[in-house]
Amino acid sequence: MATELQPSLEDLIGIEHCKLGFFKELRQKLKELKASNKESEQRRQEIAAILDGITDIMMVLSEDLRIISVNHVFHRLLGVKNPVGRFCYDIFRGERHPCPECPAHHSFLTNTVCRETAIFTIGERNRQFEMVASPIQNPDKTQRRILIFKRDVTMEKEYQAKFYQAEKMATIGLLAAGVAHEVNNPLTSISGFAEGIKRRLSKIENKDVAGLEDIEDYAATILKECRRCQGIVQALLTFSRPKSSPFSPLDLNVVVGDTLKLLQHNILRIKDREINLRLDLCESLPLIYGDESQLKQVMLNLLINARDAVEEAGGEGSITIRTMKAGKDMVQLAVEDTGCGIPQENMGKLFEPFFTTKNVGRGSGIGLSTCYGIVKEHCGEIIVCSQVGNGSHFVVKLPVNPEQQREQPV
Repeated sequence: MATELQPSLEDLIGIEHCKLGFFKELRQKLKELKASNKESEQRRQEIAAILDGITDIMMVLSEDLRIISVNHVFHRLLGVKNPVGRFCYDIFRGERHPCPECPAHHSFLTNTVCRETAIFTIGERNRQFEMVASPIQNPDKTQRRILIFKRDVTMEKEYQAKFYQAEKMATIGLLAAGVAHEVNNPLTSISGFAEGIKRRLSKIENKDVAGLEDIEDYAATILKECRRCQGIVQALLTFSRPKSSPFSPLDLNVVVGDTLKLLQHNILRIKDREINLRLDLCESLPLIYGDESQLKQVMLNLLINARDAVEEAGGEGSITIRTMKAGKDMVQLAVEDTGCGIPQENMGKLFEPFFTTKNVGRGSGIGLSTCYGIVKEHCGEIIVCSQVGNGSHFVVKLPVNPEQQREQPV
């Protein structure tokens, strides 16, 4: 019995070559479309992988600076839900108008690639960004768009600033050491001769010599000023080459307490009125290894500066001293005042020797530079934040065990 054959397409529709050609062409088109779709999907995945590999914030903005799309870095850094449709200046600045430094705005105006740097507050911390805005050229779309990248360069800028500061302080330290030694020699001679005059005066004090009292005053004044100069020279030497002494376990709270005992009835008073002093000391603060006398000197200088700042602001204010843990291996000493604050143009010079904004006779300009040298010797860091009219905030971070940090390779 012969096998029954299945009818082919040609059997069903008859021999109509035009229809057969149509279906063949349709099959071929479907095949090409599937291949094209597969290729497009591969390209889409490649582009998605490239975009996911970008570590900068990426946004596409409309002409009125509304966000059209963002990448995953935007969500990770900013944590903003549903940013599409919102104005970028609303998200980054909380403003109702475009920022004057906005490179996207300039890029729309000039139709060129624009670059700019700016500081944004993200998560209660100021971060510096480098921004590049490029116009998207698409003749099929009537509305223009801008692609903008924002790179977080905060850490890079911080390391650059620390490197320049350390390099500058090392150079100035060598200069300070030379000056200190040159001044110390004649100062020793002057002090010695003044002591000799004082001894001679004691032998003729019972004789009737005209002007004897004046000479005694002159000698006492010379010795007093010599001692003051010797203190400055010693501080200079401490800054340039901090005295190396064996470190021992220290309680930073004890350093704070001992220093306050010395100052509470003298320096922390302005015109017979005590400054409002607040203490917030961490009871479970780990011990540090350091030189107690040097750390007291740091504490002393910071308190004197805070006191002078409060006095310059009118005498009404407060000083707050805090100790706390800073991560696993650091402790932190903070001295905060509500004084006059420091102008922005002076912030970069604070730790330079001889730089002072105090009146003549009130500051030698080496207090903070000495603090910088001592803190560096303890493998710590000193940070300052200030705003004119609102006071200053000095933070000293010290490692629990600085010897471990010295052994780490640079």
